[in-house]
Amino acid sequence: MGDILNLIVVLALFAYGPLCLHVIATKTGADNPWFAWIPILNLFLLCEVAGMSYWWILGLFIPVFNILAFTLLWVGLAEQRGKPFWVGILIIVPFVNLIVPGYLAFSD
Repeated sequence: MGDILNLIVVLALFAYGPLCLHVIATKTGADNPWFAWIPILNLFLLCEVAGMSYWWILGLFIPVFNILAFTLLWVGLAEQRGKPFWVGILIIVPFVNLIVPGYLAFSD
């Protein structure tokens, strides 16, 4: 019984990120919001929604710099949703980073 519950929790967390990105992309008028569900393509969607160059994807694969690149992408995404920049910075705070995508996706 415990294994089934763990599986359900893991699957829910696995679907939460793409779902939030899909909703954010839809609200910002991105061309292909379904990219949120496909690995690697979701990085292109993240750059598009954040209004940043696709070159930032390369930064996500460079150790240490990837923290800065990912944070700046989420700052851009927060600003595109009309939220303050510091909401995007919260993506680097453990456990808070589970709330930030949902806040950006499901708030007005």
